[in-house]
Amino acid sequence: MWYAWLETQRNLMRMLGAWSLPAGDGSMQAPETRAAAMGYDWLYRLIQPPAEAPRFDIPTVRIGGRDVAVVEQVIERTPFCALRKFSRAPDVGAFLPEPGSDAPAVFLCAPLAGHHAVMLREAVETLLQDGDVYVTDWANARDVPLDAGSFGLDDYVLVIQQFLRATGSTALHIVAVCQATSPALAAAALSASAGELPARSITLMGGPIDARIAPTQIGKFAGTHSLDWFRNTAIDTVPPPHPGAGRRVYPGFVQHAAFVAANPDRQWALESGYWAAQCSGDERATASALRRLNEYAAVLDMTEDYFLDSIRVSFQEYSLARGTWQIGTQPVRPQDIVSTALCTVEGARDDITGAGQTHAAQTLCSGIAPAMRQMLTVENCDHYDLFTGPKWHDVIYPALTAFWRSID
Repeated sequence: MWYAWLETQRNLMRMLGAWSLPAGDGSMQAPETRAAAMGYDWLYRLIQPPAEAPRFDIPTVRIGGRDVAVVEQVIERTPFCALRKFSRAPDVGAFLPEPGSDAPAVFLCAPLAGHHAVMLREAVETLLQDGDVYVTDWANARDVPLDAGSFGLDDYVLVIQQFLRATGSTALHIVAVCQATSPALAAAALSASAGELPARSITLMGGPIDARIAPTQIGKFAGTHSLDWFRNTAIDTVPPPHPGAGRRVYPGFVQHAAFVAANPDRQWALESGYWAAQCSGDERATASALRRLNEYAAVLDMTEDYFLDSIRVSFQEYSLARGTWQIGTQPVRPQDIVSTALCTVEGARDDITGAGQTHAAQTLCSGIAPAMRQMLTVENCDHYDLFTGPKWHDVIYPALTAFWRSID
């Protein structure tokens, strides 16, 4: 009911915005016009949220002092996810590997936890300096027709397995962020149990591998409320005219409100950055700040099955940590991973994933040799610092590339 009401209000605000505000691209040519309507693009974002998430839009990446063209393409797709590949141009000189060579690539498992994958745009740009990057770009459930079927946590794991095979690469480094850590580890474990080598390494960053350890407020809330409570309180039905009309979902607008309530400091920092750039008259900085705001606000609906499965498996039954998780009839056995190196990364100030929850994978993956392991706890680092900003660029990314070189 709330979903349909909110869509009605948004449609009304869009009509008012079209009548009272300039064209919605946020651009104003004359300086006097920009001065008269300072913050118009920010206001327009509130009045008329974009119907689609911002594009990754990475035309070039800086490598060896040169701007190298980047090609983006979708190489595999299911109704609920697209596998995007970002490739460096093959004709830019000898400092890039030849096409088809066994050069390392990164398989970035974006979390399906409310934000669109474009939240990881900064990480993709950075990782492109060393190789091609694959990204799981999860669909907004409101856009998936009912005849596409259901989608739960098991399906998520199987999609990752499918996409890993679709890359055709024997030199992958998996990087899973936040919620994606458990299903990515499960996919790697299933492949290892089947005698496959899923990747050269898997890096787990800020995810609830064992949410029993140092539980956060989010984890406590998820663990102390029944699935029926979430089903009756948080789930709504997608209204027309969305393609997924009739699908039961955890709406993105509810998740966005939860983000802002749980992380007001981050919202304030993003807003402050925008206004500081706007007041300085720096158009490039303003555009960059607005983009970060839009990426943070780009939320999606999650299917009811997937949302409730995630709560049950990670925060109520602790299935991965207890060794009781099954995908269909297949047990998830992290101890079967032997030839894939493991890196776990935590932020010391992460209030979403508690201290030790991600490092717990080191114990679960008992078959990996000590020389193929790394644990990294980053001081003065919160959850979002793990993949954006100075901590990502100056500490985490250099540590990852050094680890990958050591095992390559």
